[in-house]
Amino acid sequence: MMNILADEDIVDVVKLFGRFGDVDTCPGRDITNDRLTGVDVLLVRSVTNVDRQLLLHSDVRFVGSATIGIDHVDHQYLQSNNIQFAHAPGCNASAVVQYVLAVLCSSVCDWRDKTIGIIGCGNVGGQLLRCLQKLGVKCKVYDPVLNETQCPVLVDFANVMTADIICCHTPLTRSGSFPSYHMIDQAVLESLQGETVLINAGRGAVIDGCSLLDVSKKNRYLQVVLDVWEHEPAISLPLLSEALLGTPHIAGHSIEGKLRGTQMLLEAFCQWRGESSPDFSVGREAIPLHVDKNASLESIVLQVYNPLRDYKEMVAALTGSDIEVGQQFDMLRRCYPQRREFSHYSVVGVSEKGILEDLKVLGFRLKQLV
Repeated sequence: MMNILADEDIVDVVKLFGRFGDVDTCPGRDITNDRLTGVDVLLVRSVTNVDRQLLLHSDVRFVGSATIGIDHVDHQYLQSNNIQFAHAPGCNASAVVQYVLAVLCSSVCDWRDKTIGIIGCGNVGGQLLRCLQKLGVKCKVYDPVLNETQCPVLVDFANVMTADIICCHTPLTRSGSFPSYHMIDQAVLESLQGETVLINAGRGAVIDGCSLLDVSKKNRYLQVVLDVWEHEPAISLPLLSEALLGTPHIAGHSIEGKLRGTQMLLEAFCQWRGESSPDFSVGREAIPLHVDKNASLESIVLQVYNPLRDYKEMVAALTGSDIEVGQQFDMLRRCYPQRREFSHYSVVGVSEKGILEDLKVLGFRLKQLV
């Protein structure tokens, strides 16, 4: 039997990993080197930096991160010490895409008539692109690792920054041919022309936060939506006050996305042990969502999830308390209410064919609509 230490926010981690050994859980920021004595398996989320300082002299042989991003992991150290690593690419892609759609529905007028630029066309950006194109939205993409055969709407960086709405979904990299750290800096921000909505639900440091604050104060046509922030959890309150909308790094925090992440780690763990993976195929009953027969796509989306509620709660929590900003930010994430993806619902009451087709594109169930 193995000793397993896990971030307490990993959904169902005790239930799914308990048959392999003793599972101990704690907050991710409390996972330190002295907690790893006798631990064989470490399961984390993005708030835990997995590096030499954390793992030195430990018995950890398997590290799993229930996240899309992996910039918090020192892969070279893991490889050089023969420590197996797994993460969960794409586990919460649907949740992040639905977050972006909810932002558009709540805060951007006539968004379907605008051009949307996508920076980074991986699991999240690719799914967002396919969804928007099926909705008839004009899109263009910047991703230097793709070619025009893979993505016909590919453009260069300067071109994508001319879009009416710009969505950032790139991983955070500081080296290589195309580093994304501070990709959007002072010069780029000052080059923006006309009314622009800039949405970052990828990694905070892709945008230079100080420059973003400076330009936001001067450019009244720039509207900023941030789910991720440079220097998390100690985010900039002045930048929050300038934002059109801000949330505490919860774009991917759906129940389904979190569970997929845990399941993907378990599959990788079983493969590492040379065992067959468990069967996760379980029938899910859709919950009826009753709406007015004249409801718009936007109103139906916001009935399920409205990010403005998260924004108001974040502002109230971070500006109306004596608790340190970083602690409050972490608390908002840790205590985030359950959010279900669109696939959890069957919309009842809509008859217009066009809206039915759009709901299908977004992932809502239509069984009860026909």
